[in-house]
Amino acid sequence: QVQLVESGGGLVQAGGSLRLSCVVSGRTFNIYYMGWFRQAPGKEREFVATINWNGGTTLYANSVKGRFTISRDNPKNTLDLQMDSLRPEDTAVYYCAARLLPNAPDKAFAYSYWGQGTQVTVSS
Repeated sequence: QVQLVESGGGLVQAGGSLRLSCVVSGRTFNIYYMGWFRQAPGKEREFVATINWNGGTTLYANSVKGRFTISRDNPKNTLDLQMDSLRPEDTAVYYCAARLLPNAPDKAFAYSYWGQGTQVTVSS
């Protein structure tokens, strides 16, 4: 079994920055493709970013490209999301997730393990 625990959420003004972290335990971390998703009230969960097992390949949603950076530290079993130039529309609960296969990297159904989420609120 794999456990994922996010941290780093909070309240920030528009234009500010936050760094989210996700600690993974339970199985070998570096076999997993990792991703970040978010869900705003009344909306479906949406893809934010994903990274392959060695950090060499990343993919971002168009809405965050150029503002967010996903990274991982395999020896420390951690996944990070650096969020800069935050906007009110970035307000959501952010989830980290893990999947074993390279398919459908931006689809929530492809991910087998999820964290409990961390709230990010961006004020205007």
